[in-house]
Amino acid sequence: MILEDIIIRQYRKQDRETVRSIAWDTAFMGSPAEIFFSEKKILADFLTLYFTDYEPESCFVATSAGKVVGYLIGAKSTQKLSAIFLFKIIPCLFLKAVLSGDIFKKKNLIFLLNCLVSFVRHEFSMPDFSKEYPATLHINVDKDFRDLKIGSRLLSSFVSYLAREKITGVLLATMSDKAAGFFRKEGFNLLYTARRSYFSYILHRSLSLYLFAKKLP
Repeated sequence: MILEDIIIRQYRKQDRETVRSIAWDTAFMGSPAEIFFSEKKILADFLTLYFTDYEPESCFVATSAGKVVGYLIGAKSTQKLSAIFLFKIIPCLFLKAVLSGDIFKKKNLIFLLNCLVSFVRHEFSMPDFSKEYPATLHINVDKDFRDLKIGSRLLSSFVSYLAREKITGVLLATMSDKAAGFFRKEGFNLLYTARRSYFSYILHRSLSLYLFAKKLP
């Protein structure tokens, strides 16, 4: 694959299903989500629904031969994202999962119970950096198209978009050591680290959560 074959453009409605598929295929630190969850539609909604349905103008995709092979889904305001996520998206997803019975499947129950334990341990508590860094983003690339600088190009497009929108800073979270190295190279500063234990039943160890941020001109 030649780098020039990759085109970066803004997200379109017809990209939705491919973006959701890539989200599923990369949800476990770059690997498919099926190792910890069994319902693709529910998890894809959890990971992407706000961005594709409420703020599609802040999303970008990478294409090769017309096919979406990576994406950056973003939001200009984490406060707006959080409000819509908590009061609209989560209640609907929970109701769907209960009515369909998906929430009671063994694999899903085990994952959710481990998340509950992490919540009780206050592992999800984090400092609020949203005033200084109001925007956020998530990047994922198909496994066959990694190491082609696609992430850098998606990030560059998003940062330029935020600058045009007069956004002062951007914040992101990752639990991938490789991704942490990538964002350091892209000029992001590490603001906060914490431990996450909800995948310990699979990995037999806790993971580090990294919060990175970057001021924008």
